[in-house]
Amino acid sequence: MANEELLNESIDVYIHFLKYLDEFVSRPAAEYQISFEQYLILHDVSREKNLTLMEIAARRNVTRSAVSRQIRALLTKDLIKQVADTHDRRRMNLSLTAKGSKAESQISERVTHRFSVWINEFGEDQAKQVLAFIREFGTKFADPNGTHDSRKPK
Repeated sequence: MANEELLNESIDVYIHFLKYLDEFVSRPAAEYQISFEQYLILHDVSREKNLTLMEIAARRNVTRSAVSRQIRALLTKDLIKQVADTHDRRRMNLSLTAKGSKAESQISERVTHRFSVWINEFGEDQAKQVLAFIREFGTKFADPNGTHDSRKPK
């Protein structure tokens, strides 16, 4: 019975709080009508020259088409641009437009402020403990191939 209660509590936490977490981190990017995932692409592109769609997909362990959709939206909003590599014209490097640079800077400032509120509320030690648990949980169970789904209950 204890496992069933924990399952129900986990579902309740997911429904009421983890969805809020997504909204909480997405709100700073709302002014630019982009998702938090799109902001993360802007942020990566601002920090690293000659970044490509394929490199972003590999880092996030997602498909090329998933990243392509995000990048297409950023291109449409004139926040990023693709530039052919001078050494390999097939390679398309991503860079920020002036509008994208401003957006990334403003959103980063807002995200940093919102995160600081969390740290001030809970303290650095508790924040580190939560992150450590999430990382450990993800390492053990967030398998993109779903191989952990078939584990037999103990």
